[in-house]
Amino acid sequence: MRFYTKSHKHYCGIDLHAKKMFVCILNAEGAVVLHRNISTSPEDFLRVIAPFREDLVVGVECMFAWYWLADLCSREKIEFVLGHALYMKAVHGGKVKNDKIDSQKIAVLLRGGMFPMAYVYPPEMRATRDLLRRRCFLVRRRADLFGHVHSTAIQYNLPEIPVRLYNEGPRSTVPDHFPDPEVRKIVQIDLAMIDAYDDVIGALEWELEKTSRRQDRRTLMLLSSIHGIGKTLSMVFLYEIHDINRFESVQDFVSYCRLVKCPHESAGKKKGTGGAKIGNAHLKWAFSEAAVSFLRHNHQGKQLVEKLAQKHGKGKALSILAHKLARAIYYMLKNGVPFNLAKFTATA
Repeated sequence: MRFYTKSHKHYCGIDLHAKKMFVCILNAEGAVVLHRNISTSPEDFLRVIAPFREDLVVGVECMFAWYWLADLCSREKIEFVLGHALYMKAVHGGKVKNDKIDSQKIAVLLRGGMFPMAYVYPPEMRATRDLLRRRCFLVRRRADLFGHVHSTAIQYNLPEIPVRLYNEGPRSTVPDHFPDPEVRKIVQIDLAMIDAYDDVIGALEWELEKTSRRQDRRTLMLLSSIHGIGKTLSMVFLYEIHDINRFESVQDFVSYCRLVKCPHESAGKKKGTGGAKIGNAHLKWAFSEAAVSFLRHNHQGKQLVEKLAQKHGKGKALSILAHKLARAIYYMLKNGVPFNLAKFTATA
């Protein structure tokens, strides 16, 4: 956890919402000099903070609508800090909670050096990252449709569908597998939606690949040197990590990827683990996928997992492999070197 500890003349805490934002500004002594609810427009915000622009820092809790405010502060040369929502317990733990109180708490945390910082993703790659996340959402919706077609066959105790639904050509024969006309209609609707998803996802992947090669071809090549990591996973790692130098150590990186358990201790006694939702869920998914893909046609990788499985079980072995891959990627990107399978298996 990193805290914002710089000193300023004025500290601005904002409780941000889609249409309204409560602004609280404190001076260096901690006195409230402004406390007002305004609309979420750049003009209103700049007008309200105008008397306090000299040496001002703006703090906002991380939620979905912070992009425009971060970009505005960047253009106006105003210091902007994004607060980690799950670490800001002081905001959520009060007896009485409303926007006015929350904005003052944010300003107080800024002034007191206890404002937990989240990463402000740069705007030049932010939209592409969000587009890649949307692609993942669409793929999962398509997978739900695949599963529904198969479960429909099971529901009516029909034989297993003899063709692979991923192949567009043989897919057209699937409705004939269902004798009931109403059930056949259900399957036809699912297949029509799958065809539509295929068109959208195919065009989206082509655009993402072209954009990612233009923005950082070298990092993509380094990531693709790992066995089993293809174009999609390489792009996920590229855009979710962005800059490996923002992580001070490999431990910080694997923790951000949700690949370690976070023990809770008090008075020398273990109280279990927690913080499972703190970190990047997209990187957690990507490393889990990479661990499975790494084993395909990889004899050395399979031997490694078999040894780990003898001690920890198969599920834990794959988790350990994902953790090792994350450590390998950290040092690959830090040092700018491709993946070395022999070195990886020897050290892992």
